[in-house]
Amino acid sequence: MAIVDHVHGLCVFIFLITFPMIAFSNPDSEALLRLKSSFNYPQSLVSWMPGTEPCVNQTWVGVVCENGVVSGLRLAKLGLSGWIDVDALASISGLRSVVFTSNYFSGSIPNFNLTTSLTELHLTENMFSGQIPSDFFLKMVGLRQVWLSENNFSGPIPASLARLPELTELHLERNRFSGLIPTFEQRSLVSVNFSDNDLEGEIPLCLSRFGDDAFQGNAGLMKRKNRSSNEVLVTVFYFLIACAALLILMTVVLFVMRRRRGGAEAVKEEEDEREKKNVEDEQGKKNVEDPLTPAGGRRAVSSKPRFGARGDDLVFLDDEKGSFGMTDMMKAGAEVMKNGGMGSSFKTTMTGGMAVVVKRVKELNKIERGEFDEKIRWLGGLRHKNVLPLLAFYNGKQEKLLVYEFQPKGSLLLRLHEDQGSSPIELNWPLRLKIIQGIARGLDFLHTELSSLELPHGNLKSSNVMLSMDYEPLLADYGFWSLISQSPAAGSLVAFKAPEAMERNHISPQCDVYFLGVMILEILVRKFPPQYLSSAQGGTDLVLWARSAVAEEREGNMLDPDLANTNDSMQQMKQLAHIALGCTEDDPERRLGLRECVSRIEGLCVDRRSEHRAGGYEIVPDGYSDGCSSRRRRGSFGDQPGRGSFAF
Repeated sequence: MAIVDHVHGLCVFIFLITFPMIAFSNPDSEALLRLKSSFNYPQSLVSWMPGTEPCVNQTWVGVVCENGVVSGLRLAKLGLSGWIDVDALASISGLRSVVFTSNYFSGSIPNFNLTTSLTELHLTENMFSGQIPSDFFLKMVGLRQVWLSENNFSGPIPASLARLPELTELHLERNRFSGLIPTFEQRSLVSVNFSDNDLEGEIPLCLSRFGDDAFQGNAGLMKRKNRSSNEVLVTVFYFLIACAALLILMTVVLFVMRRRRGGAEAVKEEEDEREKKNVEDEQGKKNVEDPLTPAGGRRAVSSKPRFGARGDDLVFLDDEKGSFGMTDMMKAGAEVMKNGGMGSSFKTTMTGGMAVVVKRVKELNKIERGEFDEKIRWLGGLRHKNVLPLLAFYNGKQEKLLVYEFQPKGSLLLRLHEDQGSSPIELNWPLRLKIIQGIARGLDFLHTELSSLELPHGNLKSSNVMLSMDYEPLLADYGFWSLISQSPAAGSLVAFKAPEAMERNHISPQCDVYFLGVMILEILVRKFPPQYLSSAQGGTDLVLWARSAVAEEREGNMLDPDLANTNDSMQQMKQLAHIALGCTEDDPERRLGLRECVSRIEGLCVDRRSEHRAGGYEIVPDGYSDGCSSRRRRGSFGDQPGRGSFAF
């Protein structure tokens, strides 16, 4: 009997010792510890310790609790790798969202479909790969957010994603998904991104409400034409009738005109065409990329370029200056100013003394007249102090021309590199700062007005910055991406020399920011960047040079020697060098945003006029105003009200 009592007492003692552990063991804690053990080197989860509770005082990093229950995991940017124990996750009954963004997980997608109660699944920026089964998400009916972007997934987009009834966000960009995009009919969808994959076929009509950015980077994708087959047949029928009627009308008109003009006029037309071809062939032999070439080439002069105008005339966008026509331009002599990848530019002076620059871009000739008229009128309507306005345009059947008012001070490239022997007053520090600030303001304006374009400017370089009489910079050659984006000539835009464009053919507005940084360095250093040349050979790699100088804290040694005596402004120059490096980061996501860049540049100002004395007299350029006072008058990034964006 004594032995029985002893055993009974021992059992009671063991029960009393273990009862608290049994009674208060938290299954969520055990599941999370199992999950932690599946990771390699989980030092970032040191707060996940046995004997502690994840929802008591919220001490477990990345664990989200609601009413004492684990409801979410936010394990982003913790350096995690290994495998993910989904069985452990599935045992957490209250779990609704998991975030493993920006870690180092790899292999096939884990079996998250075992966690059928999830509403959010974020796996962005890992190294997952392989094909996702078509029915993978079939049982995850509560999913609202699915982010699988920036991995290496391949194969078709899982069809089960299109059957999630509450889906609001779907991001699959920067993978290798291929094939067709499924039909997503969920009205709940507010954000999608399929860009930078290998998708093909037509974009489903149900997704047409999302912008082009959501589908870019898929060479095989095309927009769906939302018309039935009957409508297409009817349209084709009427089009053929209209073409036949137009052909008959044109035949009659041409017959009558030829009878009236006679043979002499026909012979003269042929002679004019031959002369035009000869001039174009001669100009083609002088095809150089920029006004300054490695061989030191300069402008050539042509007597009378033939612009091919017959019948139509110039369309002026500024009525106050519209006092000449195509006939006047054809009669005037012309100076070849530029032959490059974007076409030729001529300076011509009218009889009344007004000088204009005529730009001929051959790729524009391929655009239909109605489309060209619409886009050019929109670009011509842009008005800003630091944007060169389009004066007029010619919209011919076989040739299209753009006309700008000539700026006597020429381009920034000319002042920086071809006028080395000019007086220092030409490019003192206050003027250089004024030019940099004006370029930044003009670019900010274009990025606002042309925000629908992947490249709001696209060709930002010193040869495309004109200088007014008071040294106000005027951005030129902007918006061409909307006109030639489908043409091989688009590759001649300097934006395609940005690192992301050269390495992975990725373009964005950040390409403009990169070349804003290059131009700031060009103005500070007064050396020619190789990115402006078609071969990228020659010149000085300003970005690498500046990085090295800043790292060694010798920014002052890299500056233009003409600025060496402006010690009072040396700090501003160093600050600009740092801003330029922020603009020229190789990774566009690490690059300064344009607004932040403009804000920093606006923060620099010259509080007094720079003094340059010659023979005891102070020399100050006409119309000069320092950066501080001009910014106080303007108040923000520009002095023109917004006009809204326009999708080309």
